[in-house]
Amino acid sequence: MRNAKRVAPLSLAAMLWTGLALAADEAPVQEGFSTERLARIAPVMKQEIEQGTIPGAVTLIARNGKIVHFEAHGFLDSAKTKPMTRDAVFRGFSMTKPIVAVAAVALIEQGKLSLRDPLSQYFPEFKDMKVYAEVRDERGRTSRVAVPAKRPILIWDLFRHTAGFTYAGTAPFPEMKDAYEQADVESLNSDLSNDEFIKRLSAIPLAYEPGTRWEYSVATDVLGLVVEKVTGKRLDVYLEETIFKPLGMTETSFQLRPDQASRFADAYDADPLKAGLWKLARSEQDPGKRYVHGGAGALVTARDYFRFAQMVANGGELDGVRILSRESVEFMLSNHLQGLEGSPFPTTGPGYGFGLGWGVRLDEGGAWIPGSKGDAMWAGAGGTSFTVDRKEKIVGVFLSAGPSTRQKTRFLFKNLLYGALVD
Repeated sequence: MRNAKRVAPLSLAAMLWTGLALAADEAPVQEGFSTERLARIAPVMKQEIEQGTIPGAVTLIARNGKIVHFEAHGFLDSAKTKPMTRDAVFRGFSMTKPIVAVAAVALIEQGKLSLRDPLSQYFPEFKDMKVYAEVRDERGRTSRVAVPAKRPILIWDLFRHTAGFTYAGTAPFPEMKDAYEQADVESLNSDLSNDEFIKRLSAIPLAYEPGTRWEYSVATDVLGLVVEKVTGKRLDVYLEETIFKPLGMTETSFQLRPDQASRFADAYDADPLKAGLWKLARSEQDPGKRYVHGGAGALVTARDYFRFAQMVANGGELDGVRILSRESVEFMLSNHLQGLEGSPFPTTGPGYGFGLGWGVRLDEGGAWIPGSKGDAMWAGAGGTSFTVDRKEKIVGVFLSAGPSTRQKTRFLFKNLLYGALVD
């Protein structure tokens, strides 16, 4: 900071509210971002923390691969006893999905997987799926019956959430909600093996015909198991070897390490949609024979996720390590929902389609937040989110553990991010 030697040591509270800045350089503009406007982030986070919106957060913004803002705000825990740190570890939940998507796209590049492959090629249990269809009796009363699906589930459907799967918390009708809850295929605490997960899920009729509607779901968990089947390695091991280690993501894993325990952000609240997950997420234990949740299981830090997102922003490469080709990144971040019903609105707000595992912006306008056409984003149920704006060469990462406010805070952060961009 300017004149840092003349400033008395900050109190702990002041440090928490001010945030822990990455660099001492306070030039008026850094990589096109106004330093003065970036300074708005800390007091806004302070206000949200004081109002109880979130216990704490970590915010990171980079442009042209250079970090211009990296701050910790508030606390790791809801009791507000542990200061938030920039290296805090968060449950990524659905921010796991883009990572698994990248791993699967890489297999397509290698000729080991194809979007047109039927899922039953890898798991025969999905060969003759049933789908719920609405029927009406002679009195006009409606009910749902399971009928044969018109076409098979494709690998493409797993990427873009058009397989007909769902989540219990967002199921489109009661029959689906009951079936998913009874099968217990979502719990991060269950001891389901790969085989048992596939057996239970394939026994549930689909919510919609494959390829007809976007429906957020366990599809990425299934895609993760396809990656395992193709590579012959457990998903967490394969991701460590091919993405985490090559990109220097030293803190990212599917199991909390002993040295991370003191930095673990575990400040959950009562969330009607996901409350069951908070007490059931066994991130502290080795997965053992449990299936690895490709849709929700990763633990992340802001720095690590920045490195992953920056690789994508760079067209598939970071620091000389290439994960995907430039064309594969373009294809992955293109809208794959043309003409289909449904949209990722609850996560992205209006104006977004969906690519291969990522929400993608369709135009400059028609949305609740600033951004560029083609920018990509996703978020996690625990209060985490990120954005990759390739036009402006921006990466933004927001990590928090206040799930009930996740939509508010992800939009708030993006407003602050773009509000600081002046050149």
